[in-house]
Amino acid sequence: MKYLLILIALTSGWLGQQAPSALYVSKNASVTLYSEAPLENIEGSSTDGKSVYNAATGELAFNVAIRSFKFQKSLMQEHFNENYMESDKYPQASFKGTVTEKPDVTANGSYPVTATGVLDVHGVKQQRTIKGKINVNNGKITITSEFMVKCADHKIEIPKLVFQKIAESLKVTVSANYTAYNKNPTK
Repeated sequence: MKYLLILIALTSGWLGQQAPSALYVSKNASVTLYSEAPLENIEGSSTDGKSVYNAATGELAFNVAIRSFKFQKSLMQEHFNENYMESDKYPQASFKGTVTEKPDVTANGSYPVTATGVLDVHGVKQQRTIKGKINVNNGKITITSEFMVKCADHKIEIPKLVFQKIAESLKVTVSANYTAYNKNPTK
């Protein structure tokens, strides 16, 4: 599972025929969901996000298992998985797109970027443009982003009975640390 996204991307030809040094992998990206509502704030987080970034082409793929999100209250986690996200039916959320800017990942710095692609949540694919930042520090790359996801845009229904507890939009915060992908790790 360690390099599942890379294998899928490479075998499908999606990441192209770039040199291995252009590929970067994140195996434990952090994703936080936050909902601010009148009666109760809800926050869930996962550190199981997987991502591949091709610095040469700007292609970016990101995937997180819905059941990997943990909440302070077990009842919130149960409702999140069973009532709202239907995790058994829609086990993953993903983004596949391209970073418009192509920062020099060999030079230290912080680069504002924009990724355009398809956000797939709850089985509903939506074209999105998401702002973020690429930080480069001594060859290590971190991509961060914060954006809003409207429940209605992904057919996530909120019963009127709990409308005061759950906001119509969730703030999603992503932070992924990448390492260079070595096609031949024994060398």
